[in-house]
Amino acid sequence: MDSAISDRTQIPEGDVARRELTATADNGLKIVVVGGFGVGKTTLVRSVSEIRPLTTEETMTQAGQGIDETGGLDGLGGKTSTTVAFDFGRISLDAHNVLYLFGAPGQERFWFLWDRLFSGTLGAVVLVDARRIQDSWYAIDRLEHHGTPFIVARNDFGGPAHTPEQLREALDLDPGVPVIDCDARSRQSSKDVLITLVEHLTSLYAAQRGAPQETAQ
Repeated sequence: MDSAISDRTQIPEGDVARRELTATADNGLKIVVVGGFGVGKTTLVRSVSEIRPLTTEETMTQAGQGIDETGGLDGLGGKTSTTVAFDFGRISLDAHNVLYLFGAPGQERFWFLWDRLFSGTLGAVVLVDARRIQDSWYAIDRLEHHGTPFIVARNDFGGPAHTPEQLREALDLDPGVPVIDCDARSRQSSKDVLITLVEHLTSLYAAQRGAPQETAQ
């Protein structure tokens, strides 16, 4: 199928019906979406956000050649803009809980922003292009360094048909990290990714609450 990554992809109107926002929410939960350059982070935030997403895109110029390397991959060759700070969107889980979505820039020269974006983060989605698995290693390393729970979502680019187990092995993931497939252009698919993350976080925190407390000797 065609590339799922283009940040200029037009989402069909029927797929982006936005919900009316409530004036307040009891809990605002911060989620970050990370991954390599051109894996579809901006596309995911745009497709699922119930507000007009804030983006910090700039046109790619000749000055970025050899720095923001597209690698000649299908779909990246036509990429004309790139995130230089972060993307921001919002989606309501229910009347009391809202997810605030932050899409991190993928280029190595902007990685210094990641540690600040991770501050106060409840959990993360690591978007992966199976044709460029190595581009996801840094994101996973930083999340593990910060102790931030995450899931891995393989964006559909029509690349190699790796099984989830093969992808887990290639990324050296803990057995407890969920690995799912998605199409970042689809609102429903992106919602399913966020639901999977929230369910993962819920089970983790429930397990922590149920763990016996150590007593001082």
